[in-house]
Parts: sequence; structure tokens; C-alpha cells
Amino acid sequence: MSEPEGPHDEITCASLSWDEEGQPLSDHFDDVYFSRHNGLEETRYVFLAQNHLAQRFSALLAKPPGARHFVIGETGFGSGLNFLAAWQLWRETAPPDAQLHFISVDKFPLARSDLKRALALWPELAPLSQALLAHYPPTIGPGFHRRHFDDGRVSLTLIFDDASRGLGQLRASEHPDFVDAGLKVNAWFLDGFAPAKNADMWAPSLFSTIAHLSAPGTTVATFTAAGVVKRELQRNGFELKKLPGFGHKREMLTARYVGNTDRAEPPHRFHGKPPLPWSVPSPNSQRSASAPHTALVVGAGLAGCHTARALAQRGWQVTVLDRRSGPAQEASGNPQGLLYAKLSPQNSPLARFNLLSLCHAQEHYRAYWQAGVGESCGVLQLATANKEESLQPAIARRFAGAPELVRHLSPLEASDVAGIPLYHSALFFPKAGWLDPRRLCEALLDHPSITLRPDSSVDRLEQEENQWWALGPDGAALAGASVAVLANAHAARHLCSDQALPLKAIRGQITQIPANATSRRLRVALCGDGYLAPAASDYHCLGATFNLGDTNPEVTERDHRANLEQLSQFGPEVGALFGNEPPETAEGRVAFRCATPDYLPLVGPVPDVDAFLRDYAPLRKDARLNLPVAGQYRPGLYLNLGHGSRGLCYTPLSAELLAAHVTGEPMPLDNELVQALHPARFMIRDLMRNKR
Repeated sequence: MSEPEGPHDEITCASLSWDEEGQPLSDHFDDVYFSRHNGLEETRYVFLAQNHLAQRFSALLAKPPGARHFVIGETGFGSGLNFLAAWQLWRETAPPDAQLHFISVDKFPLARSDLKRALALWPELAPLSQALLAHYPPTIGPGFHRRHFDDGRVSLTLIFDDASRGLGQLRASEHPDFVDAGLKVNAWFLDGFAPAKNADMWAPSLFSTIAHLSAPGTTVATFTAAGVVKRELQRNGFELKKLPGFGHKREMLTARYVGNTDRAEPPHRFHGKPPLPWSVPSPNSQRSASAPHTALVVGAGLAGCHTARALAQRGWQVTVLDRRSGPAQEASGNPQGLLYAKLSPQNSPLARFNLLSLCHAQEHYRAYWQAGVGESCGVLQLATANKEESLQPAIARRFAGAPELVRHLSPLEASDVAGIPLYHSALFFPKAGWLDPRRLCEALLDHPSITLRPDSSVDRLEQEENQWWALGPDGAALAGASVAVLANAHAARHLCSDQALPLKAIRGQITQIPANATSRRLRVALCGDGYLAPAASDYHCLGATFNLGDTNPEVTERDHRANLEQLSQFGPEVGALFGNEPPETAEGRVAFRCATPDYLPLVGPVPDVDAFLRDYAPLRKDARLNLPVAGQYRPGLYLNLGHGSRGLCYTPLSAELLAAHVTGEPMPLDNELVQALHPARFMIRDLMRNKR
């Protein structure tokens, strides 16, 4: 199976001019961002009123609690004015337990400083504007960014990309038989600059994508009544209605999707590797819509606790089972863990997932750092090898527009940041830091909808009708729920013995050593082949070894010595920080990382092995076949594991992805990355290579 390459276009911030009234204008498109008459009133008239959002938001109260959600799609995020106005209306009219998903795409996002200046025009929206500004993502290239507001009542998915391509990544599959599967948007805001100014955005492919993401009854509102917009909406199955425009605009358009379109898409003929729809679950793989919103999570480490919290914040009742006496007792149990990711100038799935995970995690952990669960002290990734010395400038050039994410420092600058002498250049991550994983897991589980059941060893899982049961070694039921999530690392192989999960255990040993007067000068975390964290509770944590194939669970003096000797890579002063401490007196801990062959986690539904081997058997003879067959999955059973040594970085975004799989909400990642993390990917690869 070929690896998805991902989007390649650079994403740059919009270049703005400001008129005499302080309103922004696009230099690139020579157009205004909103009406000079009154931008907020324009938004309310064109997008809120003509999509009938006040009535539709209020009507959610008549739906069952699990169905009270609404999805808005937008082209052109711009100043975020439409989002803020919709959010304000949601607060005023929607039921308190309903959830708004707002998805917006923009190829030229505003810089944070310009966004702040533009939103200052609307003091009425100041509390919402301040929240958006506080959580606005950096401009790091094409990608999805998920942000939550109002305790999860409102979710914003910002897609920095070309409109057609970015929205196209919301589709469940590119296969022509399955392009209509998956997510459906309830209302569209077609904004952006006028077709005469920005013809590329209003391309036919955009309207086709919008139709694929719409269901009968989906509405559209747009400020423009241009001929190309009318023709493409009609051609793609929308009934149009012209209305008086706002202010000086003579007309605007609204539309309603009716399906049965006359769009005649040419038959697809695949050359090369086809977009197999194996990741699209077949109808009989879906969890029953009437099933209660209850979940079992097996494993109380970082993956399990983040999963439990993500589902609980969506209104689910979650039971977490762990064989140990408390959370984070195994691989997640080190006293200090570093949040950082190895960035790359390349665009592989691993590189993109690292980048997006880091951005998401830094945002996610902000509240936990404020609560004292670690420290957002910054992380220096030192160029301790020639390869890194040549690579880091390329990384710095790629992310030159996002200094809040990463900056390249000289040895002198790195020393000044660290507080101790360093002899290597470095990448500095100012918003990263360290956390106490055990305290973090306890905080994640501190939610009224989460119940932790420690000392609960799960021997097997059984499904009866729409209910999964976790059974102990004696066969007694430990707990039951409509959904079960395995987040128990290597132990998942025992519960999914038919899957042949491609997991490997990598032994790691950390060293804890008392702080001294000199070591306390270290202000940031250092990382290279290993890491050294600033002092916490009078101790430093350093390590960790990487012992593939070593199964010894005991702490060894040899590995303590290796951890201490590894400090010399950071420079002689760092290497001498603990020179008088004999390794045999150091404390430590051994854990076994759970990793996959491609070092990407397994996040998503569990495939039905027999059905996969039957339905995709022809791939053994011809990996290029077009097989228009959806995947068969075990209803209500999911995986979230294989995070390796990046648990702190990967698990927040992975939990968001897992929750989206379970609830059917918009994905927090593009479809290429969703497939890159999908648990069925290895089975498809093996079939293509005739290994199964």
C-alpha cells in the first residue's frame, strides 16, 4: 500500500492593508474581508438568518441527547467573524448539552496580530474574540487544527489549505463509489473573496466536494450571486433562491441540497495504486444509533485516560479498567516526561503527525501546566550530531513563520536560554515542557462521567447484541458498555488475538538523581538521544535507554551509567553536573514502550479479520486492483495504542481522533492521516504483499 504524500503547497499568512476606518483589505485579492457598512450585521443577515440557524439550533432540543449536534462548513475563515457570530448565536439558542462543529478552510490565514486588530472592530464579541486569539493555531503549512471552546460545546476545525483540497480531506474516501459516505454538513457559509477576485477558490471541484459533504436538506448561504456560483450549485444538486443582498449588494443566494443531481461525473479509471475504500466502515459495522453512550476503556495510561476524557467531554459515561492499583503504573508512569517532537523538513505521514500532534498537545496541556502538573519551561533539542546540525537550519527555514512553535538558536543563544553553558546549536520549542504523567492521568480521570476501576484484570472481551463485556480471569463480568476501547499497549494482543497486532516492546530505563546547586540553574529541558529535565521535587529525571529486544524488567546499574554518560552529548558542563553521584545509588524505573513498525499509533476501529481476508483476497495477486468494497469492522470495538516514546505528544490528538471515530463527528485530521493511523492498514499492506 502506498504511503499518502499529503499536501505540499506552502501556507502563508495573508498580506493586509488597512483603510482609513481601520478595516482590513487583502493585498493579494484586492478585496474587503467584510462589508464596510457593518460586517457583523452582514454576517448575521447573510449566513445566520438565511441558513435559519436560530430556529435550527433551538430545534435540537427535540432530538435525543446523543443527536444534538450541528455542523457548519465554511470557505474562507478570514477574521473569524462568521465563526464568532455563529458561536454567539449558539450560546443564545442551542440546548446546553448540544455540540456545534464549525469547520472552516483558508489558504491565506491571518497572522495573529492582524486577527487581533481586525476583531477589535467588534467589541460586542470581545470575550469570544479573546478566546479565539488565545487558541489560534500557528501557521505551519497545510493541516487540520482542532480547538474546543465552552467546555467542548463548540469545536472549531481550522483547515489551512486550498478550499477544494482541504474540504475534500473531510470525505471518508476518494473512491467514486464512496465519496458520499461519512460526514455531512448541515449548513454552508460560502464566503471568501468574490469569484471575480478569487476564481481559484470557486472552482467546479469545490462545489462537487460541497455536494459530497451534504445531505438532503443541507442549506447554503453566500453573499454572491455570481453566475458561476449559481451554475455550479445547480449542477451539483442544489435548489437556488435569490434574495436581496446586504447593504449595497443587490442580490445574494441561498440554496438547499436536494440530491438526485444531474452532475455527470466521468467514470474513474485507476492507474497505479487505487484509493481502496477499506477504511470506510460498511453499514453492518456501525454501532447501533440507539445504543447508549457508554464506553469501556481498558488501560489507564496516557492513551486510555485521554480517551476516557475525550469521550466524557462529549457526554459519554466511561468506565476505565486497569490491572494495576492506579493510573499510569506502567509505560506512562515516569515521574517526568518531556513534550517534544522531532520535526522534519519532509512531508511524510510520520512527520506531519508529529507536527500536528505537537501543536495540539501544547494547546491541550496549557490548562494542566497552569494547574501545576509539570512546567511549560521550553525544550531545547540540541544538534549533537553532524546530521542534526545540517538538518536543523532546514527545519527552521520551513517554520520561519511560526516562531511561537520553534526557533533555531546558536550555541550562545541556547546557553542563555538554558542557564548553563551549551556547545551545540538547537531548536527551541518555547511552549513545550515537561509533565508528571501520573498526576496528569489522575487529572484526566477527574470527571463526573468517568469511573476508574483499578485492580481489574481483563482476561477477554465478549459482545452480546449491542453490548461489550469485559470479563476477568474467573469469567465474571467486570463491566459492560456499548463501546470498548483497548488502550492497554502490548496487552491488547491477548484481547485481540486474531488481529496479529504488529506491536513491539522497547525497554527503557530512566534515572532519577538529586538536584544540586549547579543543576538547579537548568531552566529548560534538554533533549537529543536522551533527555534531562529541570529539577522537580529536588530530583532530575534523565534517560531513557532504548533497549530493543531486552526483556529485563529490573533496574540495572549499567543503564544508570549509560544515562549519566549520555549527558556529555549536551556538553562538558552538563556531563559533569552529577559527576560525584555514583550510579549504584541512583533511583530509576523500567518500562516497556509499545511501538509499531512505522512508529505511528493504531487509532480507530478493529477490523473483522475473516471479512478482510475474504473481501480483499484479490490484492494478493494484484495490489493495483480497484475493489469497491467497504471494510468490515467489529461494531463498537476500537484501538488506541502503539504511541512508543511519544505518548505525551501523540495521545491528546489520538484521543480526539478516536472520539471522532466513535461518535461520527468531523475528524480532527485529514483523511490521509486518518488512514495512516488506521488499525487496518497493516492488514491491507500484508495482503498487497501477499503476506497474509
